[in-house]
Amino acid sequence: MGLNLVTYRPTPEDYAYTFGGRAPVARLRAGDALSVYTEDCFGGKVLGYDDFPSQVCEFPYLNPVTGPFFVEGAEPGDTLAVHFVSITPARDRAVSTTFPHFGALTSTSHTASLQPPLEERIWVYELDVAKGVARYSARNSDYTVDLPLDPMHGTVGVAPAAFESRMTITPDAHGGNMDSPELRAGVTAYFGVNVPGALFALGDGHARQGHGEVCGTAVESAMNTVVIVDVIKGEATPWPRLESDAAIMSTGSARPLEDAYRISQHDLVTWVSGLTGLDALDAYQLVSQAGEAPVGNVCDPNYTMLAKIDKSVLRGALPYHGVHDRLRAVAARI
Repeated sequence: MGLNLVTYRPTPEDYAYTFGGRAPVARLRAGDALSVYTEDCFGGKVLGYDDFPSQVCEFPYLNPVTGPFFVEGAEPGDTLAVHFVSITPARDRAVSTTFPHFGALTSTSHTASLQPPLEERIWVYELDVAKGVARYSARNSDYTVDLPLDPMHGTVGVAPAAFESRMTITPDAHGGNMDSPELRAGVTAYFGVNVPGALFALGDGHARQGHGEVCGTAVESAMNTVVIVDVIKGEATPWPRLESDAAIMSTGSARPLEDAYRISQHDLVTWVSGLTGLDALDAYQLVSQAGEAPVGNVCDPNYTMLAKIDKSVLRGALPYHGVHDRLRAVAARI
């Protein structure tokens, strides 16, 4: 049986701005590949230096996602696996901005102060997919640097539990706007299923992003993306997890940042314990000495931290019964 490839191209009216509370736009079966277009966090309205988000964008219509997609057979208590086959910028330009009251180094509604707001400023990045570079150009001096392209999706998730509907800019246990550069092609993401069909959606493409997304925006880009979905029956996932060829990663999203850190570390310790048979304290010790802690975002309504450990310390244990390796092999046929 050949691989089933579903293609979905949304119109502007099709985008969702929440996880939950939306009817599915299409149905998928476990094992299907999905080719989608996603718009950038500004809905494609910020294309040049004079397109100030405060003027061309309307709150809350920010951070659109494509979907949701109903995955047949996915039920609460299962895990949805989403393998990212490819993530490719859809335009040859991308943008980044500063906002008056958004970002890690300015006052915000949550951390109010009397300092003047930051200037609203736009940076335009020229993208060369063939060469694999994004060109940074300073606004107030003649300074350019070519940065490596590292496309990823800032926002990926499923519908929350208990009839909740969450804005796409908020990350939590359902996924959402985690803004982790680790969510790149070749990675499998795992989400606990909360509602029938999971109702998976994605968006917020970044041509590249530094850890923390410190100014509040990355190199924001529309994307053409291919994923493969699968359902892991009867195995729950408490917080979104990632698996690459080399590492496993747990996420945590909360405020303050230390709580996000604790959530991610706790999930990784318990995950490693379950995979290796180590008791909790032995796993705690192993993660303490062999783990890493990449930062997702430090600007959104919740902050995101990751806990990461190399798979070599697992001594051959296979997360989720080897789903990542199997989907990696399927991806090679696309």
